Amino acid sequence: MKIAFFIGSVDISGGTYVIYQHALHASQCGHDVTIVVLYPYDQSQLGWHPATRQLRFVPVAEVGQEHFDLAVATWWKTATELHTLEASRYAFFVQSIESRFYPDEEIPLKGLVDRTYDLGLPTITEASWIKEYLRTKHHCTADLVRNGIRKDLYTQNGPAIAARPNHGRMRVLVEGPMGVPFKNVGNSLRLSRKSRAESTWLLTSTRIRTLPFIDRVFSHVPVASTPEIYRSCDVLLKLSYVEGMFGPPLEMFHCGGTSVVYDVTGHDEYIRDGINAMVVARDDENGVINALNRLNDDPELLASMKEAAAQTAAAWPDWTQSSREFLDALISIGDSPDRETIRNRNSQSMAEYVELENQRLAAKPQRPDRKLESFVQRHPRLAELKRHYGFLREYWP
Repeated sequence: MKIAFFIGSVDISGGTYVIYQHALHASQCGHDVTIVVLYPYDQSQLGWHPATRQLRFVPVAEVGQEHFDLAVATWWKTATELHTLEASRYAFFVQSIESRFYPDEEIPLKGLVDRTYDLGLPTITEASWIKEYLRTKHHCTADLVRNGIRKDLYTQNGPAIAARPNHGRMRVLVEGPMGVPFKNVGNSLRLSRKSRAESTWLLTSTRIRTLPFIDRVFSHVPVASTPEIYRSCDVLLKLSYVEGMFGPPLEMFHCGGTSVVYDVTGHDEYIRDGINAMVVARDDENGVINALNRLNDDPELLASMKEAAAQTAAAWPDWTQSSREFLDALISIGDSPDRETIRNRNSQSMAEYVELENQRLAAKPQRPDRKLESFVQRHPRLAELKRHYGFLREYWP
């Protein structure tokens, strides 16, 4: 079968990692797999996952009239452009309810995102909460295929950047990109610093070398090197506001650590509060600090959580099993809306978005700094600093 996985960006992200794993497995099973990419990229962005060296990558603008047996949207923006690909069948791999990524005032945009779940596409998802949400909110019946994990890579035994500290001297790892509000990385670092943990490390896809008061920063690290960082830390502090299946705590479990997380969607796929990790209510900052201090001050509690986390890890499926189920789900897809139907539905949805967005903008007060905003956007370095401004406010208020 000739399969196109339609992605937004080739850059490092958890969602792209999952897509690459499934695509690589399909290729290894003899299928003709192409990664079609929405945003421009260069070769320097392709070294972080083995799939980038083994699969065919094509910018969407260069696909032309190439025909695929199956084209799979993997993000809401690729769903809105799915009709640009010529295929016999179409599908949607939903990794989160992506309208939640955007602020509440962006009502037209959130509506545009949500309407991608109403395109009538055969759907696969990775978390039971997403499956239930799609069923109840969009009358969409999705196949559930939970993400696997590389058990050859994420192991308790193996190289580490540094030995874990002795009892009462806990090391915390914060993971995630800077400047993405729903990932909440700045607040996570700030709260870790307020705890009695001995040190705080940061693992991020953002290109940055150092950060004040953070003991170690690991930026844009290849997947194969991340276990060395996990094995060096005791606790992963992951305080995201939006998640799909929530992978990093599971990776930490496999590498001998535990986690402190918010009660975000997806955490209950494998996290058990007070048993293999600690779950804190969203924005309960004192609760986060208290959880970290309890683990730091009580070596027996920390050890018991790590042991329970290791048991959870042992029972979790690997990528071979997960991707086999995912490929079976792809192969079993029968009818789907045809290209023209998808095009018409997307056109109607986009027209509705444009009308509502124009109304929203017309109702907003005129901003006096519009010229300054335009100047910032024309200068990449200034634009980058602007994106990180929110992060810095969280981290260093």
